[in-house]
Amino acid sequence: MIALIDYGAGNLQSVRKALTHLGAQIRLTDSPRGLEEAKGVILPGVGAFGSAMAALEERGLTEAICRYIQSGRPFLGICLGLQLLFEGSEESPGVKGLGILPGKILHIPQKPGLKIPHMGWNSLKLLRGGSGLFKGTSPEPYVYFVHSYYLKADDPSLVTASVEYGTEIHAAVQKGNLFACQFHPEKSGSTGLQILRNFLEAVEKEG
Repeated sequence: MIALIDYGAGNLQSVRKALTHLGAQIRLTDSPRGLEEAKGVILPGVGAFGSAMAALEERGLTEAICRYIQSGRPFLGICLGLQLLFEGSEESPGVKGLGILPGKILHIPQKPGLKIPHMGWNSLKLLRGGSGLFKGTSPEPYVYFVHSYYLKADDPSLVTASVEYGTEIHAAVQKGNLFACQFHPEKSGSTGLQILRNFLEAVEKEG
């Protein structure tokens, strides 16, 4: 069973639909107990960093997420779900993130001709080849982004994919059982389905 974290502000239905299409059993959860029972967990996200952290804390999910990741079971953060794994964001000064991974979330720099939010399709540069989430994808996977803030990871070895959009954006990370991507695989067509399929395979291996 895959637990899809519902903290009141996530793009749950499109993620749920994509996973169901792949044959996964999905359960929405807004409680720590729902994570304890899961073989895999996905933290989706749209909205603001500060309000999302407040919603997670209100539901007792911040410590539960940390415990789950420490258990070694597969975890996937999507878009804001990636950003929340880090220490903090310029979007919400003074609000601490989960701090599971080292790095900061910064505003995409304003440049002539550059539209913010970054909204649309871009090709990724894979930094570990076709492994992890990107097994079976093209050498430069084409995926869909919607965001105004981006990850700058402190540890380059965590970064599995990047994209250029006014600056180098760390678009995907992996540390053991922990996966996260800034783009939306559930909105990225067949490439996105392959990425989600790879996560489900990781869940099955741990099962």
